[in-house]
Amino acid sequence: MSLIRQIWCLVIGAVLVSVLGGVAVSTWSLRDLLQTQAQLKNNDNANALALALSQQKGDVELMSLLISAQFDAGAYDSVRWRNGQGKAVFERHLEIAQKPQAPAWFVALLPLQVAPGQAKVSDGWRAVGEVEVRGQTGYVHEALWNATLRATLWLLLVGVITGVTAALVLSRLRRPLDTAVRQAEGVTEGRFETVLEPQVPEMRKLTSAMNAMVLRTRQMFEAQAEQLRTLHHQLLCDELTGLSHRRQFVAELSSALERDDGPLRAGLVLLRLKDLQGLNQRLGHGGTDQALLAMAQALRVYPEQVRGCLAGRLNGSDFALWLPAPKVVGDTANALADALRAGLQGVDPGIGVALGAVELPRDQPMSAWFAAADAALAQAELGDGVVLELRQVAPSEEVAQGERAWRALISDALVQQRSRLLEFPLIGRERQVLHLECPLQLKLNPLGEFEPAARWLPLALRHRLSAEADLQALALALAAIQQDHRPRCVNVAPASLNDGSFIARARELVQAAPMAVRRQIGLELAEPAAVQHFEVLQELGRQLRPLGVQLGLEHAGAGLAQIDRLFQAGLDYVKLDSSVVSGVSADAGRAAFVRSLVVMLRSLSLKVYAEGVTDALDAQALWDCELDGITGPWASAQDIKP
Repeated sequence: MSLIRQIWCLVIGAVLVSVLGGVAVSTWSLRDLLQTQAQLKNNDNANALALALSQQKGDVELMSLLISAQFDAGAYDSVRWRNGQGKAVFERHLEIAQKPQAPAWFVALLPLQVAPGQAKVSDGWRAVGEVEVRGQTGYVHEALWNATLRATLWLLLVGVITGVTAALVLSRLRRPLDTAVRQAEGVTEGRFETVLEPQVPEMRKLTSAMNAMVLRTRQMFEAQAEQLRTLHHQLLCDELTGLSHRRQFVAELSSALERDDGPLRAGLVLLRLKDLQGLNQRLGHGGTDQALLAMAQALRVYPEQVRGCLAGRLNGSDFALWLPAPKVVGDTANALADALRAGLQGVDPGIGVALGAVELPRDQPMSAWFAAADAALAQAELGDGVVLELRQVAPSEEVAQGERAWRALISDALVQQRSRLLEFPLIGRERQVLHLECPLQLKLNPLGEFEPAARWLPLALRHRLSAEADLQALALALAAIQQDHRPRCVNVAPASLNDGSFIARARELVQAAPMAVRRQIGLELAEPAAVQHFEVLQELGRQLRPLGVQLGLEHAGAGLAQIDRLFQAGLDYVKLDSSVVSGVSADAGRAAFVRSLVVMLRSLSLKVYAEGVTDALDAQALWDCELDGITGPWASAQDIKP
């Protein structure tokens, strides 16, 4: 039982005891008073009647008539006159006893013990007998009942006033208490919020202690994030330049090429500092390092300013820049070449740099990307100074035509609901399915095959159709869960959050489903959503998580440490990107970084999964890092427990 309920029970109990006790004491006291008054009245009536009889000179007839007349006047239950020898001379009793208006149970509960009044009758100095008078007591119970009712009503009124006052006081106390409870619940959910201190001294102390705890926990998280950034720099970045080293860059590029929400075409720029050995001999290691740092500084601008850009140092003299957008590689490569000419001029005018830039369809394998860029780089090395060689593969006729007409194709497929969900398992350590990842496919041509999201999603994003696609995926997942009761999650493009009606429509879809279905649906957003649309992400969580929907972040990696207020995002789980977990079994530093990520995320009460796992050794290494689940080709190939 809650504290407030216990206080309410105490208040109600105290009021009831006070009312019942007050009524009981008042009633018993009043009964004693009325009983005494009735006794005195009997005595007074007996004395008055005896005095009147004494004046009749002992005439029995007159005395009998007087007693009878007195009895007939009412208010007597019985009258008895006995002579000097104790023999009854005259006696009258009320034939029909007066029925009191008080309830029978009340009369039985409070019986009256009133003795009859007695007085001596005399004739001068001669005693002629004794008279006994017993008055009616029905009116006593009636008066006692009415007085009890009035006392009860007054005490109940006092009790109501006390209850209202107690409610106001408890409400005043409950507000800071509820705030403290919500604050504590927020801490368990990874939200670190401070609140205003109330006026109640005891609650002020509690709130002050909670605020101090929240601030300390937030500081601990921020310290963990800073340590994570440092660890990322030490383990996954080149020591000199701070850019990703070759293995990390290749892993990040592989992940970017495999994502469904990437562009149809992208660019890759390879850079090479010419004659590295000769520069070391001419400028020394310090001068050569300055040249390398100048190149790194020119490259670092792009990942910092453009989401999705990748930059890395491939080896001693080679660098790479990935541009996730079509038709920008030429302008970017020229701007980069100009920046290098200006930056290297202060180091040594004779430094030469070759740049090879290519733009290809994103569905090309990584080997084709590096082969094309290497060919351009080799051609650029033939020149002097900073030389750029740009090669672009023209879009195929099919792509060019499709880009012009694809909006209509996508819209028609969504309207006609020519869509389906694929299912890829996320498994736990015991090979049990935690949920099914369900990417959406569309049949763009009514007579054709279903197309993967990588083929149509980039254009859907460009034409602002991603929200409709995501809502259709959510509806399909809810219907599938209702059929087989297996948990599922669907991807939500960060661009969908820009649609002002998306959250409301998603809430309507979820609310229409039974509660058992709601608890088995999840929504996933890519890591950029936590940076670009943080407030909208919070609102999505506030609207859908109370309905039972799980909210997760996918493609997450080192950028998690850069997300401000991650503890306030309202997430349930995080999926680490394949670029983070790939090769973890053979790289102790990468394993340490993953383990640090897990510790930080677990401190925020988040579950941690790994995506894109292809190797059994990597899977075992990830289990050793205490991850909660794994997805990817390796997971799909396992024997799944029902």
